[in-house]
Amino acid sequence: MLQSVNLKSGNLITAWIDYMNGKKKLDIFLSYSSFKPEKPLLTVNIDLSRYLNEFMYVGFSASTEGSTELHYIENWSFQTMGFHPVRPRIHPHNVSDSSVPHTPPTPVSNSGNKHHERIRLGLGIGFPAFFCSVLVVFGWISVKKWRDSRTEKSLKAELVTGPRQYSYKEIKSATRGFHSSRIVGHGAFGTVYKAFFTELGTTSAVKRSKHAHEGKTEFLAELSIIACLRHKNLVPLQGWCVEKGELLLVYEFMPHGSLDSLLYADSENGNPLQWSYRYNIAVGLASVLTYLHQECEQQVIHRDVKTSNIMLDANYNARLGDFGLARIMDHGKSPVSTLTAGTMGYLAPEYLQYGKATEKTDVFSYGVVILELASGRRPIERETESHKMVNLVDWVWMLHSEGKIIEAADKNMNGEYDKKEMKKLLLVGLSCANPDSMERPPMRGVLQILNNEAEPMVVPKAKPTLTFSNSLPLSIDDIVLDCEDSVMPESQFEIRLE
Repeated sequence: MLQSVNLKSGNLITAWIDYMNGKKKLDIFLSYSSFKPEKPLLTVNIDLSRYLNEFMYVGFSASTEGSTELHYIENWSFQTMGFHPVRPRIHPHNVSDSSVPHTPPTPVSNSGNKHHERIRLGLGIGFPAFFCSVLVVFGWISVKKWRDSRTEKSLKAELVTGPRQYSYKEIKSATRGFHSSRIVGHGAFGTVYKAFFTELGTTSAVKRSKHAHEGKTEFLAELSIIACLRHKNLVPLQGWCVEKGELLLVYEFMPHGSLDSLLYADSENGNPLQWSYRYNIAVGLASVLTYLHQECEQQVIHRDVKTSNIMLDANYNARLGDFGLARIMDHGKSPVSTLTAGTMGYLAPEYLQYGKATEKTDVFSYGVVILELASGRRPIERETESHKMVNLVDWVWMLHSEGKIIEAADKNMNGEYDKKEMKKLLLVGLSCANPDSMERPPMRGVLQILNNEAEPMVVPKAKPTLTFSNSLPLSIDDIVLDCEDSVMPESQFEIRLE
């Protein structure tokens, strides 16, 4: 931030860099408008005469080194002016003072000299400046026409092959001014609205960031990551809008909403999600995580895999969404410690301890989701009789240790499920939610097990215990006890420290 100009605002910024060789001074001006401010934001005393010539080539380059770019150059120009013309000699060559009679100069008034000097100086500076200005204006018009033509062509291509840029007016009209009746969900970074685009004849979901200035990082992360991804089990991104201080993402509308609403609300109403859909959701989610972890050019760590971020299309296929916390890293590269972010109950123990998100932290979250699908229970919920908070992973592992893991199956299904598949899903869930990250299977291995291409992993009867070099800030038991003392009405608890 430089005074009143925020370099990360996303607004168009004009910069002027002026160097005056006579004063050996470099001035830098910044403004949101095209009018140059009176005072520079930065002044540096430096001699650049060695590097600047009357005729020279000028350019610049930059690199983000694989990171997401925050700025780009709309257009630029370079000009020099004010070079003094070569003054003529006062006396002709090869003429001595003695060969020509000395004639005293005609006296001229001081004011006349000054007047002519001003005219010469004005012509010497004004004409080149005018000529350069004409060239700049002509070049700007030509470049603008070319850019407009290129942008129009690229947008037409994007309508078919990728996300397009929507206008704020379009989205506001499609959501009836972001009316409360169009709200279909709330996420960590904003609200989701149902939108009807009458001109396109389509229905979409619009994600609106709750605080544009705070959600810019998450918005850019989600846009830059998901715009490059292509998989049948991802929520397709249709477009975006950055206008009037709003950060908006437009997604394909998912008719059946989120998995958690179908898994819990519908079950409570006597309409449980049928088994074939549940198993298919587990397979689809394993497939897309395999893609993100192992098949993309760079590894994508989602960091927020949970039932509320899994949407269901018209055929009840799983579609993973909400990449606001996602991170990209090179394959085989060690993760960097970050502030812990995610939802309690889905967070791997080592992530809570060290803050390092890897593919194995996503695998842990996937394991919890699988256990939810099989049991119909939330990751952490209050027991009806004892009113104690129970951790889902611990509860299923206890049943497994007693040799009756099948009793973890969702009672609301009334036994209408394939017992072999149910047991397989529960064992896969436990193997993925193993406290020891080294013992968790890769997502490709999970997919092979679910597709009957490999045998399930052997899950130990006793839940493994894990110790860290430093004391764990929150153990699973601490989490349960903390939730037990909480007065929050929901049974899930979110950590949002980023």
